[in-house]
Amino acid sequence: MAQIFRKDTMQFKLRQSPIPEFSWHTSEKLSELAKSEHMQFNVRFLDPGKYSYPYHFHRNSEELFVILSGTVTLRIPDEFLILNEGDIVFFKMGPSGAHQLYNHTTEPCKFLDIRTVFGLDVCEYPDSGKINILPYEEIYESSAKVDYYKGEEKVKDKW
Repeated sequence: MAQIFRKDTMQFKLRQSPIPEFSWHTSEKLSELAKSEHMQFNVRFLDPGKYSYPYHFHRNSEELFVILSGTVTLRIPDEFLILNEGDIVFFKMGPSGAHQLYNHTTEPCKFLDIRTVFGLDVCEYPDSGKINILPYEEIYESSAKVDYYKGEEKVKDKW
C-alpha cells in the first residue's frame, strides 16, 4: 500500500535546543505514520543562521538528504560544500559519513531526511566527544572508554 504525504497538509514543530544556534523545524514523524520498519524519514527545514544537529556520524545507519528548497552549507570531513534545491547527498556509516548543515542564507532551507533503522545505532559527535545510543538517546562522553576486561579481575569470586 502506498502512503502519500502532501506538502500542503504537513505540520511542522520547532525543535529548539538550549543552544540557540541549534534549531530546526520538523514534520510529524512520517515514518511512524507510515509504520515503516527500516526507515525513518521527516521533512525538516532550517531557518537562516541555524545549524542542524551537532556534527555527527552513525555506526549502524545510512542517511540521505534531499534538498527540497533553498540553499545550505554542508560540513563533511575536511570540506564544506554548498547544497542547492534538487541536490541529493548520501552519508555512509562511520566517520567518513560525518555531517552537519548550516543555513548561511537569508531564506529557509527545506530538506527530506531519510535514515535506515536496523535495531540499535550508535551516533558519535567528533567535536564534543560524545556517543549517543539510539533510539534510547543515552548520551555518554567517549573519554570514559575503558578496556573490555576492566573490573573483571575477580571473576572467580562470583562463582
